[in-house]
Amino acid sequence: MASCRSVFFIFVLFCISILSETNSDPLQIHERIEERKPNSRAVVNLKGGPDSVIWVVQLSDLHFSVFHPDRALDFKRLVAPALAMINPALVLITGDLTDGKSKDLLIMKQDENEWIEYQKVMEDVIGRSGLDKNIFYDLRGNHDNFGVPKVGGSFDFFSKYSINGRLRRYGNVHSVTIKNGQWKHLFVGFDNTMSIGLRGPTNLFGHPTDQLLADIDIELSQWNSELTKQLTKISFGHFPLSFSASTDSSKSLKDVFFKHSLSAYLCGHLHTRFGKNLKRHHLPDDHFLSSEKYFQLNIHQTPRGTNVNHLNCSIGAPPVEEFWEWEMGDWRKSRAMRVLAIDAGHVSFIDIDFKLGAKKTIILPTFPLDSRFMLTASYHQEYGCHSMDPSSYETIRALVFSVLPIVSVVARIYDSKPGYLQMIMEASMRKNEENSTRGDLYIIPWNWRAFEDLSPDRFWLQIEATDATGRSTLSELRPFSVNGLSAKLNWKWKEFLVMGCQWAALYYPILWSAFLFIFSMLLILTVLFFCSKNQYTNKNLSLNKGFLTCMLLFLTESHKVLQVCFGMLAYLFYLIFFPWCFGKVFTEGQVREYMTYKGWVVNISNESDKRVYVGYPDVMVVVLPHLVFVVLPAILVIGVLAAERGAFRVHYLLLSGKKEDDYDQKNKKSSMYVHKENKRLKLFLGGRWIRKLLLVVCLIIYWKHWRHCEALMKAYEMNPFLHFPVYCFSIPFLLGYAIYKTMES
Repeated sequence: MASCRSVFFIFVLFCISILSETNSDPLQIHERIEERKPNSRAVVNLKGGPDSVIWVVQLSDLHFSVFHPDRALDFKRLVAPALAMINPALVLITGDLTDGKSKDLLIMKQDENEWIEYQKVMEDVIGRSGLDKNIFYDLRGNHDNFGVPKVGGSFDFFSKYSINGRLRRYGNVHSVTIKNGQWKHLFVGFDNTMSIGLRGPTNLFGHPTDQLLADIDIELSQWNSELTKQLTKISFGHFPLSFSASTDSSKSLKDVFFKHSLSAYLCGHLHTRFGKNLKRHHLPDDHFLSSEKYFQLNIHQTPRGTNVNHLNCSIGAPPVEEFWEWEMGDWRKSRAMRVLAIDAGHVSFIDIDFKLGAKKTIILPTFPLDSRFMLTASYHQEYGCHSMDPSSYETIRALVFSVLPIVSVVARIYDSKPGYLQMIMEASMRKNEENSTRGDLYIIPWNWRAFEDLSPDRFWLQIEATDATGRSTLSELRPFSVNGLSAKLNWKWKEFLVMGCQWAALYYPILWSAFLFIFSMLLILTVLFFCSKNQYTNKNLSLNKGFLTCMLLFLTESHKVLQVCFGMLAYLFYLIFFPWCFGKVFTEGQVREYMTYKGWVVNISNESDKRVYVGYPDVMVVVLPHLVFVVLPAILVIGVLAAERGAFRVHYLLLSGKKEDDYDQKNKKSSMYVHKENKRLKLFLGGRWIRKLLLVVCLIIYWKHWRHCEALMKAYEMNPFLHFPVYCFSIPFLLGYAIYKTMES
C-alpha cells in the first residue's frame, strides 16, 4: 500500500505541474526588431471602361530555387504574356517568392542567388507585360523569412530585392484603393511572418500582433466615413487563418475581418498538393463552448442557433458578418494563377492552370455568381429584403481575355432538375462597347426571376467564346442561385486537415492529451505491478480471456520491462522541463539557441537576460510527430513485447508440464532441450511470429525516429552526441533494452 500511495502522489504532482505549465503563457516577441515604419497607402483612379468592373491577378508560392530553374523560366515565359492579355488593375504576389531550401529540402535558410533571380525575372515580366510596376505588390512568406534575425539586416533579402522593398513600401500593411466610377475597391495586404525569422521547419505559422491588427483595422476603415454601399473590401496575405496564431490579447485576423464586412481574404502557403478546394466560408460564432475555435467540419460554416430564413430587413440593420477565405494554388508545381473580378460588388474568380502551356483565351463569368463561393448570407438577405440593386441582376456578364479577336460569345444555362443537364437557354452575348478600353466585358439581358429556385445548384451556367481562328474555349460549368442560396461543396480529408483545423488553438490540447495518455499508460502498468498481490499461475492464465488475460500476461513479465517504464517516465519529464535540442536558428552567426515544447528560446540582443520564446506553435511540427509517431508506438510495442513474452512463458509451462518454480535460469537450457523433443512446441518456438512482427514494428519506429533526427541535424546544424543526445538516443536505447529483456533466453 505504501508503494501505491507513493505512485499516486507522483501522479498528483505531475497533474499539478501540467496545470501550472498550461496556465503560464510564454513570453512572446510581437514587434519587429527595427524601428516601426509607416505603412503604405495608395489610391488609383482607373480610366476607361467597362464601368463598375475591375479585375486583379493573384500569384503565390513561386519558390524560385537555384535547384529548380524551370520555375523562374516558366514564370517568365507564361506570366508575362498572360498579364499583357489580362491587363489587371493590380498584381498580388502573396508570399514565398523564393524557396530557401537545400537540394535535399532539409536545410532552410536564405540564398541571395535566388533573390537576384527573382528580381531579374520580375523586371523582365513587368517590362514585357507593359504594366506599371507600381501595381505590383509582393508579400513576404515564411520561406522568405527563413533564418532572418532582423528585418532590414544583411540577410533580409526581401527588403533588398522584392518589388515592395525596391519601391520603399515600408511597414507591414499595404493598402491600395481602386476607384472606378462611383465604386471603390479597397485592397489591404499585410505581412504577418514571424518577427524573428527562424530557420525551418519551425517557421510555419503566421504571427499577427496586436499592433498589426490595429494597422489593418485602420486601413480597412479609411473609407468608412463615406456613407456608400459602393465599396468592396478585399484583404490578402500569405498564411491561411488555419495557420495563423492569435495575438497576446487572444485576438485574431477574423475579428478584424468581421468588423469591416470583408468580402474575401486571399492567401497562399498550402499548395494544391493538399487539394484544390482550399477555401473556407467564415461566419461569427462566439459561443463559449463552440468547436469552431478549433475546427470547422466543412467549407460552409453554419453558425450555432442561426436560421437563414429569419431576415433582419429593418432600416439601419447591421450588415451580415461573413467573409470568404480563398487559398490559392502554388506556382511551384501547379503553375497556377488566379484572376479575381469585382463587378458591382459581386466578387468572382477563376484559377488558371499553366501546366499544359499558355492560355490563348480566358473566360471569367462575373454574374450570376457561382453559388458555391458567394457570400450567401449577405446575398440571401438582400434578396429576401429586396435591397439589392436590380440593375446588377438584369444581365449575364462575363469577362473574356484573348490574344486573338473574339468573334462570338455564347451563354448557355442548363437545368439539372430532370436528373441530367438540359439546356434551357442559349443566347449570344454582345460586347459592352461603352468605354471598353481596359478589357472586354460581354453581356446579355435575361429574365433573372425565371431562375428563382429553392435549390442552389439546379441551374448551371457556361460561357463559350470563339476567336478569329475558329478555336472555341469553354468556361467552367458552375451552379448559380439568384436567391442567394449556397451550393454545398465538401472538403476531402486532407483539405479538412489544413483548412478546417485551427492548429494554433489545437496544439496544446493535442500536446497535453498525448502526454497524459502516455503517462497514464505507464503509471497504470507500474501501479498494477506494485499493487497486485495475487499470484497468477499458468492455470489462472489459461482460464481467463480477453483484456484481463492480456493484462495478466503482462504482469507475469512486467518485472523485465519495469526499468524501461521508469526510463520512459523519466524521458517524458525531461521533454516537459528541459531543452529538446540546441541549434543554429539563423542564417548568420554561430550562436546556438535551445528549443522546448513552448518554442525556441532566443536572445534578441547582446544582453543575456533578453531571452524570449519564439516559434510557438511552429514547434509542433517537431513535438507532435515525435510524441505520436515515436514515443507512443514505442511504449505500446514495449507493453506488447512483455505480454507476448508472458504468453510464451505460459505456453511453455503448459506444454512442458512443469511448474512455475521450475522455470528459472538454471533449468532454462535443459528445458529448451525438452521442448525440442516436442514437435508441436518446436514449431511454436520457431514461429514466434508475433515477436517477429513486433521487431519489424521496432525497425519502423527506429527509421521514423532517425528521419526526424536527421532532419533536425541538417536544419539546425546539430551533432546528435552534443546538441540533442537525450532526444536522439533515449527511445532507441529503451526500446532495444526492452527487446533484450523479453528474449526467450
